[in-house]
Amino acid sequence: MENIKEKLSAMGCTDLLQADRTLSVTVEKNKFHEVATFLKEGRGGMVFDFLMDIIGIDYVESLGAIYYLCSTDHPQELLALRVSTSDREQPQLFSVCDLWDSAELYEREVYDFLGIKFINHPDMRRLFLRSDWKGHPLRKDYDASPAINPIPAHNEVIDDMERSSTIKIELGELVEKSHQIFGEKEYIVNFGPQHPAMHGVLHLRVSLDGEIVKKIDPNFGYIHRGVEKMSEAYTYPQILHLTDRLDYLSGTMNRHALCLCCEKALSLEVPDRAHYIRTIFDELTRIASHLLGWGCICMDMGSITAFVYGMRDREKIMDIFEETAGGRLMVNYNTIGGVACDIHPNFQKKVKELIPYLRKMIKEHHILFTENPIARGRMEGIGYLSKEKAISLGAGGPSGRASGWNNDVRKIEPYAAYQHADFDVVLREGGLTFDRYIIRLDEIEQSLRIIEQLIDNIPEGFFAAKTKAIIRLPEGEYYQRVENARGEFGVYINSRGDKSPYRIKFRSPSLTLVNALKPTVTGSKVSDLIMVGGSLDYVIPCIDR
Repeated sequence: MENIKEKLSAMGCTDLLQADRTLSVTVEKNKFHEVATFLKEGRGGMVFDFLMDIIGIDYVESLGAIYYLCSTDHPQELLALRVSTSDREQPQLFSVCDLWDSAELYEREVYDFLGIKFINHPDMRRLFLRSDWKGHPLRKDYDASPAINPIPAHNEVIDDMERSSTIKIELGELVEKSHQIFGEKEYIVNFGPQHPAMHGVLHLRVSLDGEIVKKIDPNFGYIHRGVEKMSEAYTYPQILHLTDRLDYLSGTMNRHALCLCCEKALSLEVPDRAHYIRTIFDELTRIASHLLGWGCICMDMGSITAFVYGMRDREKIMDIFEETAGGRLMVNYNTIGGVACDIHPNFQKKVKELIPYLRKMIKEHHILFTENPIARGRMEGIGYLSKEKAISLGAGGPSGRASGWNNDVRKIEPYAAYQHADFDVVLREGGLTFDRYIIRLDEIEQSLRIIEQLIDNIPEGFFAAKTKAIIRLPEGEYYQRVENARGEFGVYINSRGDKSPYRIKFRSPSLTLVNALKPTVTGSKVSDLIMVGGSLDYVIPCIDR
């Protein structure tokens, strides 16, 4: 990083500060694309090929964006690239869509919530809110009065589903041009937003040439709840409640991420007992999520029996959660400093009984569906996602590892008790639907290995550290990432020393997975669309925050 710091300083970058393995850099607006290109091409000695997230923020005196970058060759090192504009009336920054594919939706999200338009972005539409929405909710001067944005009483097709705009520099001037999303003669089929195979309230507009998919336009926001805006008025313990309801199948891990971020900011030492319990709960949650994901993709291809078997096995994990934490799907167990209560006296016994049972059932699942020649024929050779494309899209987790991308945060940046467990990162090279299908079953075995090593070694002692009644994070910026069932889940907190965050941002791994549908399905038959979507295993409430 020292070499990169010197070169960025020579390019006019300022505020080069390094803390907690993250280099923070401020870039002048007009030099931003040049610096971003320098980092993406690796001219500083490290190729920053993974754009983790873009965080829009209102500094009051200016509007800005923070680009979190990572090199897949050095995944422990992060770079926070900051750029801002003082123009609040017509705020504009340069797009990096030409460098990282994930920037397409990230920049649309920033535009939606803060009103910053990105020059050379190919599709400058709102991402979650309607085009007729007035204002940008994450601005500090936003007027949230219900009269400003009344709930519409109709369900008509609105402009943002038909037209987009692009801002380009022509003859030295910025020119904004409008264009059609689809051509006039294209045949468009709507999938969702209520279709049961959409894995949530997702709306895909699909352009078809006969049975062949030509183009996909995903539309989000049907269950957008304004979680990040709400959090600005909530205390940190209250925000924990919301994290369970993002990716509800990874709620324990999401909540864990926010706890870790707060504990890092507070320099709070969490008891080892809590670390072990949290890790076991995380892995049980991962298994439960993968069992449901397996059942859903099987059901997408017509096997109701497989779905019922997956739900049956998952139910045993829900029973274990309920006995200790009181919750089943929303476990509500992690707290800042540890866990809400100690484990039930039967916890270790039941978890140890679960391990051999699941190993036996996984073998049966393979016999039932994996070896079925019809299922194999539907999955093999379909839905190719290359390693390079997965990295550019930020499509990590099991889907990225199925394309050969070693991206497991549990290994890259071990947290909780993962450093005390020996397990393998499951990788496949095919990048096809079958690889994404089977990798989740293989990951269940690795989760069982982790649990098996920890369950009899839970340290004695307290299950939580003592904290103040009102938690105030010290002034500063904090970032924490964990590996949830769908990939890297990140939490960014900007604290001004108050009991509520000035800005909080959650990185949704599912947003990048929906974006991966475009290159993965384009050119395939429409009958493959649902199956490929099932193999990506996205959860929509995580996107519609």
